[in-house]
Amino acid sequence: FIDEAYTLVGGLNDFGPEAIATLLKRMEDDRDRLIVILAGYTKEMKSFIDSNPGLQSRFTRYIEFPDYTQEELYKIFISNLDKYEYHLTEEADLTLKGIISRAIRKGDRNFGNGRFIRNLFEKAIESQSNRLSIKKDLSKEELISITDEDLLKAEVDMRNNIEIFDF
Repeated sequence: FIDEAYTLVGGLNDFGPEAIATLLKRMEDDRDRLIVILAGYTKEMKSFIDSNPGLQSRFTRYIEFPDYTQEELYKIFISNLDKYEYHLTEEADLTLKGIISRAIRKGDRNFGNGRFIRNLFEKAIESQSNRLSIKKDLSKEELISITDEDLLKAEVDMRNNIEIFDF
């Protein structure tokens, strides 16, 4: 299994072409007992396969997985909340739906769909932790609640792709 296989067609000073040549040789020599699965974004994988006739002739079956819908992404986020015993405030629930809608509408090439939701969840927990770190005598409700403030901070942090450490 080679994830993000298209990266093998990379820069000038890497081992990608050598890796492809080795893979093709191995696929030919061991075709009776070797299965190779490549994964990656559709457009990049098409360019990768088209970059070498040996790849074109050996990879003839394709499975494309559609992106999660807005509702599915929302459910994944809620599932993570449940798993770790958090919940959203009412305002945060509306904010989450807005963040997901904006991300899908933007259609950014780097939008990772399921990965986006996982990262948003992790950043929201981080934002909540930072927000609560300056408070004393926290209630259980405060400790398990994710607010719209936490989600909006997480969205900004993801957009800026920065790590925030409050000490």
